[in-house]
Amino acid sequence: MSNAPAPVAGIVLAAGGGTRFGRPKALVESADGTSWLANAVRSLLAGGCSPVIAVLGAEADDAEALLERSFSHSASVRAVRADDWQTGMAASLRRGLAAASALDTTPESAPVAVAIVTVDVPSLGPAEVRRLIAPEPDAVGRHTLRQASFSGRPGHPVVIGRDHWEALAESVTGDVGARPYLVAQGVRLVDCSDLGSGVDVDTPGDPTV
Repeated sequence: MSNAPAPVAGIVLAAGGGTRFGRPKALVESADGTSWLANAVRSLLAGGCSPVIAVLGAEADDAEALLERSFSHSASVRAVRADDWQTGMAASLRRGLAAASALDTTPESAPVAVAIVTVDVPSLGPAEVRRLIAPEPDAVGRHTLRQASFSGRPGHPVVIGRDHWEALAESVTGDVGARPYLVAQGVRLVDCSDLGSGVDVDTPGDPTV
């Protein structure tokens, strides 16, 4: 019997128009020139997720071109579009879960869970992802619900087992994301305060670390 960890796919929610920021966050770079979108994808890949699905919307052509430049058309990185992205984050989440459900894999390699991040956490790194999908104290499976926390504040990544995908997609609406569902289902918080800030950046003046 194989002891290999169960496959976990990654999802980057990057479809929003970034109204408060002034432009789509999928196209934003940090002061050192690091693309937020590319960093989110790399963090999921290096943390153990494959494939990684980037959900695009606003200025999707430019965001997809950025991914192609950054990852050389890698089969491990897939861009999908949420055509109804303007209706809120729920549209992006539903599109990402639908794409994960449709991955062309065998039953043995189909992802048992997804690790979800948003594009506007530029401090995210692979370490947070690894901790969330680690096999201890229990292996990631179809029923898993885990969420990173930073000094007691829920953040990303969020790991959601496959058995929750349909119900979660049906529960979200507008800009109401996964949090109400996660709380109702007893999500387990995993402290990542020692790994980063987990700060999501809403405006250009917000801290990024």
